[in-house]
Amino acid sequence: MPDVKAQLNNLRIPPRKVRAVADLIKGKDAVKALHQLEFTVRSSSLHLIKLLNSAIANAESNFNMVKENLYVKNIFVDEGIKLRRYRPKGFGRAALIQKKTSQISLLLGERVAGLKGKGNKKEKEKQEHVHTEEASQQEKRPASGETRQGRPEVKTEMGKKGNMMGNIKKKLFQRKAI
Repeated sequence: MPDVKAQLNNLRIPPRKVRAVADLIKGKDAVKALHQLEFTVRSSSLHLIKLLNSAIANAESNFNMVKENLYVKNIFVDEGIKLRRYRPKGFGRAALIQKKTSQISLLLGERVAGLKGKGNKKEKEKQEHVHTEEASQQEKRPASGETRQGRPEVKTEMGKKGNMMGNIKKKLFQRKAI
């Protein structure tokens, strides 16, 4: 599968400051990287959160990838254009001030290749129109243990853990019937 790309151009923060935050998430899972950025107290972390969310949305909508299967394959922080300003100095001279900008490129990859999500509604509607009424009646009643028409079953979850807090809350906060 191709890598998912997202780009942020002309961010008005120097690249040196953005690289310090970008190195924190390189190689991490996408979900863990989002959590890491949420608790990072730097101005560039908010922009990186938006960029990472955009890349995840691209992966889910364009390539039907699962969010839990994605990781930050690489992140590049390059220098963008410099805004040149001048500051007055002594004896009628002027000193150059360079306000630097950053260009960030983010690559997301898959941990397990070929793991697919549930797909878009539009694609499902197209598939429904292609099938005839006879084929749809046969697909409604597959034999026990078999999948539809020999299609391989694709797992969509990465092994989520059960909600332990939900079970504990039920035990702690049970109300007695009056």
